Amino acid sequence: MPEVQCLQKYVQHHHSDRLTHSIRVSYYSFLWAKKFNLDARAVARAGLLHDLFYYDWRVTKFELGTHAFIHPRVSVRNAEKITILSPLEKDIILKHMFGATLELPQYWESYLVDMVDNVAAIQEYFLPKWQAIKARLLKI
Repeated sequence: MPEVQCLQKYVQHHHSDRLTHSIRVSYYSFLWAKKFNLDARAVARAGLLHDLFYYDWRVTKFELGTHAFIHPRVSVRNAEKITILSPLEKDIILKHMFGATLELPQYWESYLVDMVDNVAAIQEYFLPKWQAIKARLLKI
């Protein structure tokens, strides 16, 4: 799907691109959903589409709120242009910033994708930094 593949052009969490991030969230959410007998298909689809926006969030600013508040709505709108979303998938995408936003998820699957997204973001940001430090320490 070209609308999803073009996410590769956008930096996400400084050290990864948005497509790689979305695939990671989709994949690990799917694995955890299977483990907990949740809707793995919906989790995988929504995980892939949860950051379906086409702007650099460090540069683009909104009058109506922060990027954390706005981008889930933009992502749902963009996802609905390319596929039909179930109510569960829509809730997952809209609520994947729970904590940064106050809207409570309605489903366990929404909490799962939110948590996987947070872990992925932390790993994508800090892992390359940790690897660089480790490499420097090994040279000493």
